Amino acid sequence: MKIKTIGMAALLLAGANTAQAESFEVSDIRVEGLQRVSAASVFNAFPVSARERVDDRELAEAARDLFATGLFDDIHLAREGDVLIIQVEERPTISRLNIEGNQQIQDEDLRNGLSQAGLVEGQVLQLSTLEEIQRELAGLYQSQGRYNATIDTEVEQVGAGQVQVNIDIDEGDVTKIRQINIVGNEAFDDETLRDVFELEDQPGWFFGWFTNDSYSREALSGDLERLRSFYMDRGYVNFDIDSTQVSVAPDKSRIFITINVNEGKRYRVGDVRFAGDLRIPEDEARELLQVQSGEVFSRSDAIASSEAIRSRLGAEGFAFANVDSIPEVSNDGETVDLTFQVEPGRRAYVRRIEFVGNTTTQDEVLRREMIQMEGAPASTESISQSRQRLERLGFFKQVEVQTEPVPGANDQLDVTYEVEEQPSGSISASLGFSQSAGVIYGASLSQNNFLGTGNRVNIGAQKSDTYTNVNFGFTDPYWTLDGISRGYNLYYRETDYEDSDISTYSTDALGAGINFGYPINELTRLNFGATVEDLTVKTYRDTPSEIERYVQDEGDHAQALKLSASWTRNELNRGIMPTAGNYQRLSLEASAPGSDAEYYKARAQARHFFPLNEEQTWSLKFRGEVGYADTLGGDDPYPFYENYLAGGLGSVRGFTTNTLGTATTERNQGDDKTLGGNVLVEGSAELIFPMPFVDDKRSVQPSVFVDAGNTFLTECYPVLEGDSSQCDSGVDLGELRYSVGVGVSWLTPVGPLTFSLAEPINDKSGDDTQFFQFSLGQTF
Repeated sequence: MKIKTIGMAALLLAGANTAQAESFEVSDIRVEGLQRVSAASVFNAFPVSARERVDDRELAEAARDLFATGLFDDIHLAREGDVLIIQVEERPTISRLNIEGNQQIQDEDLRNGLSQAGLVEGQVLQLSTLEEIQRELAGLYQSQGRYNATIDTEVEQVGAGQVQVNIDIDEGDVTKIRQINIVGNEAFDDETLRDVFELEDQPGWFFGWFTNDSYSREALSGDLERLRSFYMDRGYVNFDIDSTQVSVAPDKSRIFITINVNEGKRYRVGDVRFAGDLRIPEDEARELLQVQSGEVFSRSDAIASSEAIRSRLGAEGFAFANVDSIPEVSNDGETVDLTFQVEPGRRAYVRRIEFVGNTTTQDEVLRREMIQMEGAPASTESISQSRQRLERLGFFKQVEVQTEPVPGANDQLDVTYEVEEQPSGSISASLGFSQSAGVIYGASLSQNNFLGTGNRVNIGAQKSDTYTNVNFGFTDPYWTLDGISRGYNLYYRETDYEDSDISTYSTDALGAGINFGYPINELTRLNFGATVEDLTVKTYRDTPSEIERYVQDEGDHAQALKLSASWTRNELNRGIMPTAGNYQRLSLEASAPGSDAEYYKARAQARHFFPLNEEQTWSLKFRGEVGYADTLGGDDPYPFYENYLAGGLGSVRGFTTNTLGTATTERNQGDDKTLGGNVLVEGSAELIFPMPFVDDKRSVQPSVFVDAGNTFLTECYPVLEGDSSQCDSGVDLGELRYSVGVGVSWLTPVGPLTFSLAEPINDKSGDDTQFFQFSLGQTF
């Protein structure tokens, strides 16, 4: 398609055919050749109107203005008497835009970019735009290291005044880095500096599979900044990168990078001073510094010190404080004096706190977690702690906070918490399956955020091969405005272990309880409870001798008033599937005097997460748990049905649920396993990592783990006369069982699904092992 130039001497005609050089008064203007463009568009762009006297020069300029609209391929001006005729040939419109060959850039993104540049279906085609887009696409692929990428464009006539634009992209391969040369370095050798880079030389045909040797402009820019930071953190204040040359081989398959550096001199820190309006005691500010006089200067430590001071000022309400660390070479030329310039600004106050994204959870539930109050000085610490409290609720997948200055007010800001809700409970109905209990019939609802009120509700009825359970529980975490919680529960349980993997007996229990929680501070709380329980033990033909003897001596019926107290400290970053922080819990349960069985149970639990990256998607998790139980005086044995049990998910994976512990005495060719023990020892170490190919990293959490644990009896239970006890009492840590494996927790719409593949390390004869285990509704 050829764009014609306008020669005005040949365009102006006298009468119908003769060129005119003198000026004339236009009596009327007529436009010919229009098909899609309106006459109004022509008149708006053509700066000549009727009753106006014009000459050749003015008409030529008017024609150029009309051509500049980009709507026409050709324009002729003619004259019939005093009537000016504008003859136009319209440019074609794009009926279809066809793009092929793009993989690195998604179709939608590419079309959006073309649309913003003016290349869109239904619009007039301008070849200059097409050529510009072709150049920009080639440049974009070159920035990704694809120097041999080609972009071909074709304009195909498909009808009267309509064309199809074909863009054929050959993205090519990413050009490989063949060599990285650093010139001018003396303090550090080439190998040390290249270790700073994420980009690498091509090491050979085999190891090249495991290196990042594909060039991109952004990756090189990032590496140059890492190189600068490397030197600046080691005292080279005047370090500079003089130049960077990127050379491409003729076949465009290899790149050679040369970086010329000027290291400068290495400096230590001289005087450290404060300037401006510090607003906090200088001694306190100096305790926040990570740089000290005499140390080698480090830019990252200086920046961290500035941020620590700014954060401290933010906690005092100076939310817009600015702290700059200014290094200056001292007069002796040997040290760098560091000045922290502090500009606190005006104390800011929070005008409004808003919540976004809580489609189910009521605003009141979120607002009562706020430490930062409306109308109070804006504290960055309080705003951050409020965000952490929301995340610990377990109602939200993630919580983001934004602070915005109030327009027209330099001492006010608005705080917005943006939450993304997630399932905070589990629902099951009709038919289910549990690995440890078999087929389950019934329905249950477990909801930690019932109807968005923040209250915890558990209600359900289930029946399986091993148990029947009817229960109801309710907890109001804010029974009082200052955070005292109150809860109560009712339950009826029939548990039949005859078909399970632990000792053969069954229990029927009916109970009711009430509990209260009291917050000590933002992270710690106390809980107290009381439960009344009526329990009946049933035995069978193959019930172990220990249980038969216990029932014979103590009876098969027990009533108790159980009193409990616990101390909990929760500093985890999230309520479900955390990756940072720690959690500790100490609990004590005891039966009140006058109960049929008088005993106590003490338990200590701890979890600690060590994040391995800034995003906290990689983390080391350590878990430990110990428990001890005994009778409250007297010679009666500890009730076996209150023993600790170990094995399975949440305990020692790879071993069947509740099967670890001292073996019972077999009777009547029974196949009994264990009663558990009055001592529990468990622990695990896990490496948590992000799930590959999953965008939502918070909904799926894989890990590799090592588990350890077992239960022990400090005193063996007596057996029936004539039976010989097989029990070995005492705590022998050499009897701990170990396993290794991989696990995954997945947050599904009906609750967390957890499963593991585990292999025992030191299982012994008689141990029940289980390679695959799963659970729905609980994470570990």
